[in-house]
Amino acid sequence: MLNDEWVYVGHMLALEISSGKDKETYNQDLTLRLALTHLVQVIGEAAQRVSNTFRDAYADVPWREIIGMRHRIVHDYLNVDEDVVWQVVQDDLPLLVEKLNRIIPPEYL
Repeated sequence: MLNDEWVYVGHMLALEISSGKDKETYNQDLTLRLALTHLVQVIGEAAQRVSNTFRDAYADVPWREIIGMRHRIVHDYLNVDEDVVWQVVQDDLPLLVEKLNRIIPPEYL
């Protein structure tokens, strides 16, 4: 199962779509907003599929918060605060990527 978990963690690194974008571009580009919202959802889904043992081994990753954001997007989609999604993508995800890059084996990048 560990190999699958590394694949899930690899999915969590897929955020290049936001690189070089600013808030104004985000606000004006519906496709970008939908794509980033979906990426946050996918990251949460990947985090949810990682076992508790794996999460415990890498306790410095905010697993609960990642999964919680996914739940908010999926179960309350009509009320998703796009400013919060932008903040997560700009502020939280780079920190997450930094943590994941330190733990993930190169063959899963």
